[in-house]
Amino acid sequence: MSELIDQAKNILRIEADAVNALVDRIDQSFVDAVEIMYSCTGKVVVTGMGKSGLIGKKIAATLASTGTPALYMNPAEGSHGDIGMISKGDVVLSISNSGETEEIIRILPTLKRLEIKIIAMTGNPQSLLSKTSDVSLDVSVKEEACPMGLAPTASTTAALAMGDALAITLLNKKGFTEEDFAFFHPGGSLGRRLILTIEDLMHTGDAIPLVYSNTLMKEAIMEISSKRLGITTVVDADNKMQGVITDGDLRRGMEKWGRDFFSLKAEDFMTHRPKTVKKNMLAVKALTLMEKYSITVLVVADEEDNIDGVIHLHDLLKAGIV
Repeated sequence: MSELIDQAKNILRIEADAVNALVDRIDQSFVDAVEIMYSCTGKVVVTGMGKSGLIGKKIAATLASTGTPALYMNPAEGSHGDIGMISKGDVVLSISNSGETEEIIRILPTLKRLEIKIIAMTGNPQSLLSKTSDVSLDVSVKEEACPMGLAPTASTTAALAMGDALAITLLNKKGFTEEDFAFFHPGGSLGRRLILTIEDLMHTGDAIPLVYSNTLMKEAIMEISSKRLGITTVVDADNKMQGVITDGDLRRGMEKWGRDFFSLKAEDFMTHRPKTVKKNMLAVKALTLMEKYSITVLVVADEEDNIDGVIHLHDLLKAGIV
């Protein structure tokens, strides 16, 4: 058992060393590669055979989801018609550890005729691919984690890490935001957290619990009970928000005032200047405020204290924000 543990640790050290070695190779060539991809008026076409192809698919997916249009092309299929998916204005990111992969070398003349910019990611800086490309990134490794040096392991890890470095550097250069990311990830909890706004979830119209400043507390209690949100807003004669009354306020008020509590007016008892949010705020930020102030309901209002709606913690739970 200890032998297996030692082997696993050694494998991880080899792969970690392969990635760490890339740090000192981030130079002008990397900058040039980023600039080429940033200036691309078309899409980035990632290509590679075998395990490099699998890494290429992941890099293409990462680029596409972070604001750089990208797709993967199998170079073997490229020489049989699929190269037609490449147009002028595109950039090709070609991955080959040897730099001599036959299927990639075969399509290079066509790419040159199309005046396509080529970025190579290779473990052999002296290879034909490296010399033919506009920019070459050195992703060579000292050794593979495979004891026979046959199965691509450390080399594919290094290529994947370099691809991530390109994608995330591009993301930052383009000023890609959380909202942009959400646009490309509309499904699942990630999309819901980043794309849903308070306006999408809040209670509006007649569903808003509302009483006037001079409303008696016995009527305010009925409003809170009927709307089932544990709160009522309090407005003046011009429907401008003055404050709120919550379930907790009711309990504390009855304990303090007893029977006299029911004859009080809402303005005598309301909480002035409650926490409010704007309807265009991301729903996840409403959750952050609720957690910070230990509250379950927020009033949605504009700059002029007009009430747009009310949002409850349960609304966020149902939407999968939490």
